[in-house]
Amino acid sequence: MIVQPTLFSPIIQFVALSNAESIVFELEDNYQKQTFRNRYLIYGANGKQMLSVPVIHPHNGVKIKTKDVKIDHRTDWHKLHVRSLQSAYRSSPFYEFYEDEILPVFYKKQKYLIDLNLDAFEVICEALQAEFKYEKTKEYQINIKNKEDHRPLAIAKTKQIFPLQKYTQVFDNKYGFLSNLSILDLIFNEGPNALMYLEKHKNLLFKS
Repeated sequence: MIVQPTLFSPIIQFVALSNAESIVFELEDNYQKQTFRNRYLIYGANGKQMLSVPVIHPHNGVKIKTKDVKIDHRTDWHKLHVRSLQSAYRSSPFYEFYEDEILPVFYKKQKYLIDLNLDAFEVICEALQAEFKYEKTKEYQINIKNKEDHRPLAIAKTKQIFPLQKYTQVFDNKYGFLSNLSILDLIFNEGPNALMYLEKHKNLLFKS
């Protein structure tokens, strides 16, 4: 399976990762805006909330590979992310159990976005108590013939709807169940049950 290394990925992407026979991260494509490469969705007090990491865009529309995109540290974006997560999830069942492992990711001040995303991936693997071994692409291929191509899961404004099963969320009494948020939402609310939740949705993505 080939997939984009996104930031605290949508739940459906971890469904793919947790059920894949092999994982390849795409690093050789051109960076695209409006994707989960530098953003993720959480469930805040006012409903769905998008958190994004500012990146440095090249001048004159020059294309740049995803692996070469640099984070813009001129603002304290990491403080906003931490405050937003604390506000959204401090009353969730498992927030205190995972915060000491997850929150330090924001303070590393990585130079490249890809390094932040891979750090986020590793800490989520630890939270899930799962080992997802992966390889990295060495060249870009438009069409993938010998692997499941799940790179489109990184698109933020997709019209595709995945029928994920409901689980209890902090503010669902106000806005109901919000599906396919960041993997953080599932972990903070479901804790040790998160991996089982991901594995039982295999039929949503993989051919039988």
